[in-house]
Amino acid sequence: MKAFVKTIYGGPEVLKLEEIQKPLVKDNHIQVKVMANSANPADWHLLRGKPFFARFSFGLLKPKNKTIGADFAGIVEEVGKYVTQFKIGDKVFGETFDGGAFAEYITVPANVCAIIPHGTEFREMAGVPIAGLTAFQALITHGKLKEGESVFINGSSGGVGHFAVQIAKADGAMVTAVCSDRNKDFVRSLGADRVISYDKENILQHNGKYNLILDTNGNLTHQDFKRMGQRGVMVGFTTMGNMMLVLVNKAFSKFPLTQFTAEANSRDLELLASLISEKKIRVHIDKTYPYYKIPDAIGYIEAMHTRGKVVMEW
Repeated sequence: MKAFVKTIYGGPEVLKLEEIQKPLVKDNHIQVKVMANSANPADWHLLRGKPFFARFSFGLLKPKNKTIGADFAGIVEEVGKYVTQFKIGDKVFGETFDGGAFAEYITVPANVCAIIPHGTEFREMAGVPIAGLTAFQALITHGKLKEGESVFINGSSGGVGHFAVQIAKADGAMVTAVCSDRNKDFVRSLGADRVISYDKENILQHNGKYNLILDTNGNLTHQDFKRMGQRGVMVGFTTMGNMMLVLVNKAFSKFPLTQFTAEANSRDLELLASLISEKKIRVHIDKTYPYYKIPDAIGYIEAMHTRGKVVMEW
């Protein structure tokens, strides 16, 4: 099968499209014929081996895992003997941080997948897993957002942010969203009650008060979280230094601030699928690439000016 592989750390140019062996199916796994992927910041971080401390898990001098890619949508080709929730021919979507999604086939645990809702496309659902799970778990699992509460979403037009605005509104929250001025109308169209342009107003001096602060951009300080919110969730970072400074301050503060990495599970994916089926949230696709231009898609994501999601079709 065709798959993108890497043998050294570097930019998108180190990815090579090669023929590799199709992965075997374990007892609790399913094999999926990949029809679409999406690109995420995690892809280029792992590709470049940044931040450096991540190399202690993924390979210090060179990558331990040669394959890459997390988000996918496709058709079940084979199921392990203990899998009961899926059958051959099912249309599914999911994600894995073990890599291997940027390929014709991927074998993954059944519990990181869910059925694609009727009437949706592969490329649409391929854009959901990492970004959608991160937004959902940030707001609901860790942020404990409740109906009628107010939420401040910093970085509201990208992959995670555009889901977060919609999920918060679907949950009955009042949403103040931060984005560039050029994305203001787009974020309003997602349902934000108020939109602040960071290139028109310095949000580091913003004095609004909110029940929850969600920072998907990663440029807020610990003091910003305390000044504006009752509790906070941080899911991104602009610089490693800023993230470490926030976490150090968190260790010496009683302010409830959570920093986490989303975990794939069928339950949360099914909830996201229901919201999409009920048209409470939509996947905005900024750009679509053919599979052989996956390196270009990662380069586009790395520029960090994406509106919604970038997807790739096989």
